Amino acid sequence: MRVSFVTVRKRLFFVLIAGAVAIFILLLRLGYVQFSMGEWLSDLAEDSWSRDVPFEAERGEILDRNGDVLATNVSAPSVLAVPRQIEDPEDAASKLAEVLGVSFDKAHDWVTENERIVRLTPEGRKISKEKATEVRDLDIEGIYIAEDNKRHYPKGKFLSHVLGFAGIDNQGLTGIEQYYDERLKGEPGRVSFFSDAKGQRMEGMADQYERPQQGENLRLTIDARVQTIIERELDIAEATYNPDGALAIAVDPDSGEILGMSSRPDFHPEDYREVPPEIYNQNKPVWSQYEPGSTFKIITLAAALEEGKVNLEDDHFHDPGYIEVNGTKLRCWKKGGHGEQTFLEVVQNSCNPGFVVLGERLGKDTLFDYIEKFGFGRKTGIDLQGEGTGILFNRDNVGPLELATTAFGQGVSVTPLQQVMAVSAAVNGGYLYEPYLAKEWLDPVTGQVLESQPSNQKQQIISEETSEKVRDALEHVVAKGTGKGAFRDGYRIGGKTGTAQKAVGGKYLENNHIVSFIGFAPADDPEIVVYTAIDNPKDTLQFGGIVAAPIVGNIIEDSLAVMGVERRDNQIEKELTWDDEALVDMPDMVGLTLKELHDAYYPLNIETQGEGSVIISQAPEPGEKIKEGATIRLYLGDKTEASD
Repeated sequence: MRVSFVTVRKRLFFVLIAGAVAIFILLLRLGYVQFSMGEWLSDLAEDSWSRDVPFEAERGEILDRNGDVLATNVSAPSVLAVPRQIEDPEDAASKLAEVLGVSFDKAHDWVTENERIVRLTPEGRKISKEKATEVRDLDIEGIYIAEDNKRHYPKGKFLSHVLGFAGIDNQGLTGIEQYYDERLKGEPGRVSFFSDAKGQRMEGMADQYERPQQGENLRLTIDARVQTIIERELDIAEATYNPDGALAIAVDPDSGEILGMSSRPDFHPEDYREVPPEIYNQNKPVWSQYEPGSTFKIITLAAALEEGKVNLEDDHFHDPGYIEVNGTKLRCWKKGGHGEQTFLEVVQNSCNPGFVVLGERLGKDTLFDYIEKFGFGRKTGIDLQGEGTGILFNRDNVGPLELATTAFGQGVSVTPLQQVMAVSAAVNGGYLYEPYLAKEWLDPVTGQVLESQPSNQKQQIISEETSEKVRDALEHVVAKGTGKGAFRDGYRIGGKTGTAQKAVGGKYLENNHIVSFIGFAPADDPEIVVYTAIDNPKDTLQFGGIVAAPIVGNIIEDSLAVMGVERRDNQIEKELTWDDEALVDMPDMVGLTLKELHDAYYPLNIETQGEGSVIISQAPEPGEKIKEGATIRLYLGDKTEASD
């Protein structure tokens, strides 16, 4: 059958149209693949060809409030292997084993492992620059040196529990390093090279470098000068008393900023693998929970004053050495008691029966309301892991005896940090603050402040007037009472001793106490609050006034000096005991002749220097407090020099 020419033309037309449509669809698809999917397909291809040599980011530095570096980074290269690029695994394994100090079998496993990239762990991780140079000099195809770094703590054990440490993978594991890990760790970088299906490096394709992003720097509230003083005093306490443990905290009472914090036993953060977890996991100021003892009396005192339940100077109490509550005798630490005393003397003498009376005047609900307002029974909110909450009596189970013991700090459990913040509130005008360590976040390149942490004032618990009365009473404790060991001339220090029995299995241990002292200064306007606790000090009387008070006195005195707080002469005069050395004011001797000096009586040893008959200079300066019998130096000249 013959097909007409017209039909043929129609068929050709339809074939042409179909071909054009097909070509158009192919062009559309090609355009879509080229322009819409091109980048994605290129990335897939590059990903299949590329091999990444990772570059760890440097963690942000940790600084003290004045910019002193507490944690930084040092270069620590790592060795990587691309097994498919190693032509002679036996030779490579032999050379690597010798340089890295491993067995041939282990090195052989590294270079023959069925992986694209193999880390030579642990012997090839974060090695010294010298060791990395040795590996590089082996010139083994397929062995690469990645630029890693590791954490370095230039001050050693300094602030170890607070700083914590970072692990081999640059991750924060404890302390500040863990709490702020996300902002400190940064973003890793990499160098990518291209290889074929056999793992061989592709010629003519340039390596790609993605720069790591350093973590943000963190400035703490810590003052390294205060921390150094704390570390020194705890070292001395360890050497002197061989305690089971020790701790100290210093805080700015007007902001909640932690100025210093330390625990014993301590550790070097770079050697954490060699330290038992029970040491590096126990940041005692925030973790420990124990009976506070008499330092807790400050809370009872503040509550009684605020509620108008006592007048410290006008109200009196007779202490026979005990008080009977619900058929139980609660004894004073002084056998035979303190006799007749004002309630100011009750505070000075840390008289348990007197504080039982204050607790009874307040009543269960009022006393426990204040205890909870001062922050006990819950976390303070400090920016550290592992904070304890303490343990309080359930009010439903509080009877007369529990009320009595709580009033003088027995039967409840608190953390040292809770005590510091509560006492800070009692002496700063009544304001409870949240403690914190992170002061500012800084750009690691420019040093500009990215974010500042403001202080967090929770609430006012007592009035300014009550707080002033608390400060005055506690200053009397240091000048005339059980806290005399903390007295320092020129600095108005207030505080309270604490001696708490340790309980195990519901029973108190014999001759095993946690002795403590909490102090603040200057008493009229506190700039620092310091708490120290020594756990079971050996070969000494276990009293807070004997062991802990002198430590706090030293910390406060030296800290105020470095903080630029001047000494004053308006403090309460210290009541001397038989073992106290009398102090005298250094007289002004400039202008006196030797004859006038000899005619005067000064209970001092005098050394002279120079020629002449007139005193032209002296050391110490006039007005300074010195011990009777101390040696002073006088410089002699003529009258003209003296008048000049």
